[in-house]
Amino acid sequence: MNLLPLKSMNKSFQLKSTKTKLYKMQNETVRYSDAELEEFKTLILEKIAKAEEDLNLLNEVVKNDKNNGTDDTSPTFKAFEEGSETMSKEQNAIMAARQERFIRDLKNALLRIQNKTYGICRETGKLISKERLKAVPHATLSIEAKNNQK
Repeated sequence: MNLLPLKSMNKSFQLKSTKTKLYKMQNETVRYSDAELEEFKTLILEKIAKAEEDLNLLNEVVKNDKNNGTDDTSPTFKAFEEGSETMSKEQNAIMAARQERFIRDLKNALLRIQNKTYGICRETGKLISKERLKAVPHATLSIEAKNNQK
């Protein structure tokens, strides 16, 4: 892991776009190298593309109001079918909203890469492990900080 100093005029400062505080650690804040940030950027862009594809599929399902031909079935079966269809559409809408939040969080991670603050825990100011960032690329907390929240 290549650590580079992050230059700042103040001992700590706040970025408007990410609301992330960076703390001085032994007179220097460390960050991931440009090459490492580029690796993360590639990973995040791939995840955004996949997430947007999944979101489009979910939105198509939610918007699909084609009748499945229950007009000629018994009224009891039709009521069950309509109830199930409504519940399924609600679940798909919930999943679509969750996917939209995931895409937003990934795009915020791209901003942090651009600002060279990606991978710095917003609570401790320490670097978030590469393994965690590969598993959860939009993470803003280290495992240590996440566990302290509980």
